[in-house]
Amino acid sequence: MKLIHHGAHEGVTGSCHELNWGDRHGLLVDCGIFQGDEAKKHPTPEINFALTKIESMLLTHVHIDHAGRIPYLLAAGFKHPIYCSHPTAELLPLVMEDALKIGFTRSRNLIGKFLRQVKSLLQPLDYDTWHNITGGASLRLRPAGHVLGSSIFEVRLPDGKTVVFSGDIGTGKDPLLRPPTSPPNADLLVLESTYGDKNHDSPENRQLALEQVLRRTLEDRGVTIIPAFSLGRTQAILYEMNGIFERIQKQSGRSLLKQVDVIVDSPLASRFTELYKSMNSYWGRESQQLMLTDDQPLVFENLTTVGSHQEHKETLAYIAEKKLPAIVIAGSGMCTGGRVLNYLKRFLNEATTDIIFAGHQANGTPGHFLCRGCDWVRLNGKKYEVAAKVHRMHGYSAHADQTDLIDFVQNMETRPKQIRLVHGNYQPKLILAEKLTDLGYEIV
Repeated sequence: MKLIHHGAHEGVTGSCHELNWGDRHGLLVDCGIFQGDEAKKHPTPEINFALTKIESMLLTHVHIDHAGRIPYLLAAGFKHPIYCSHPTAELLPLVMEDALKIGFTRSRNLIGKFLRQVKSLLQPLDYDTWHNITGGASLRLRPAGHVLGSSIFEVRLPDGKTVVFSGDIGTGKDPLLRPPTSPPNADLLVLESTYGDKNHDSPENRQLALEQVLRRTLEDRGVTIIPAFSLGRTQAILYEMNGIFERIQKQSGRSLLKQVDVIVDSPLASRFTELYKSMNSYWGRESQQLMLTDDQPLVFENLTTVGSHQEHKETLAYIAEKKLPAIVIAGSGMCTGGRVLNYLKRFLNEATTDIIFAGHQANGTPGHFLCRGCDWVRLNGKKYEVAAKVHRMHGYSAHADQTDLIDFVQNMETRPKQIRLVHGNYQPKLILAEKLTDLGYEIV
C-alpha cells in the first residue's frame, strides 16, 4: 500500500490523503481547501493530482478544510461513490451550496445541478458495520466526536492490513456529540495532531469563562461577538448559553427576555441548527437525557436568527443605536469573511465589546492576529483599532487535545504498528510525536 498526502500533512488545513493498493486501486480521504497562510502557498484550489487510481472517496466530516474542494474534484472528472455517515450526507449539500455561492457561482440552476450530482454520489453508511467497496477493500465507520456525523474510517485492504484515518477527533466532552471510539487495531494509524502540544480547559472551566463574559455584557450593556464556525461550535455554544441564562434567571429571580439580545447572524448556521435538532438521535448521552425535560435545548426565549442581508444591516444598526446588551454569533469562525466582519468593524474600537474565540485560528487570519493581542487588525484591506477585550476559550475546541489524542491511541485493543501524524503545524506534531515515541509507538 502507498499513502500520498495532497494536503494537511505539513499544516492544519486542506486535508486530502490518497491511499493506493495493488496496481490500480485507490481511494481519497477528504478533499478540503487550504486556509490562512497555507492558502497563500496553495493559491489555486483546482485538483493537481491524477485520479486514475481513485475509485471512491471517504468523507470524514463536512468542515470546509475537509470538504471544500469537492466541487473541484467533480470538475476534474470524479464520478465515484462518496462514503460518509448519515448526518454527513444530510449536512454536505448545505456546505457545498454555501461554498459554491462564494467560490463558483450564484446561479441557482448551476448550483442545483451540482448538488444533484453530489447527492447521486453520496453513499451514507451506518456506524460500527463493515461495508465492502470497490477494489476488494472494506470500510467501517466509528463516531469521531468532532461535529455531528464526523467519522473515523477503518479501511481493511485485500491483503488483510488495516489503515485507520482518524479525521478530526473530538474531545469526548461535547454533550451534543457521541464521544470518539478507538478502533481495535491498525497497521497504520493516520492521526490528526492539531493540538498535539497542549491541553484544553475542562468543560466546567469553559462554562464558567463563558458565563463571566456574558455577565460582563449584561452589566456594561456592551456587545459580545462570537465568530463561530457554522457547524458544531455554534450549536455547542447555544446549548451551553441556554443553561447559563437559565441559571442567571434563577439567581436573579427575573426573566432575561427583554434584558439581552442573542443573535445568530448566519443563515448557514441557522440551517445547520435546524438539521442538528432533526437529527437528535445522533446526539450524545447528556443531551439525550436533557431532551426528556427540555425538548428545545438549542432554542431559548431571547434568541433571534437573522436571515437576509437586509435583516443583517438592520440588526447591526439596531444594536449600535439601542445600546442594549447583545451577544452575536456570526461566521466566519476565523474572521476571514462573512457577516462577523461588519460587527467587528463597527464594535472593535469600543471598550465594552468582548470577542470570544472558541476554535482554532489558522496563522495569518484576522482571528489569529486578534488572539495575539494586536492593537489593530486589517479587515478587507483596512486597518481597525482594537479596544475590545479578546477571550480565547480553548475549552470549546472541537479538536482533541494532547491527552485526548494519546488516550485515543492507548485505548486501542492492539497497539498500532505505525502512526503517521497529519493535520498539525510543526510544533504540535513534533511534541506529540515525542510523547508517542516515549510510549513506544513508531512514528513514520
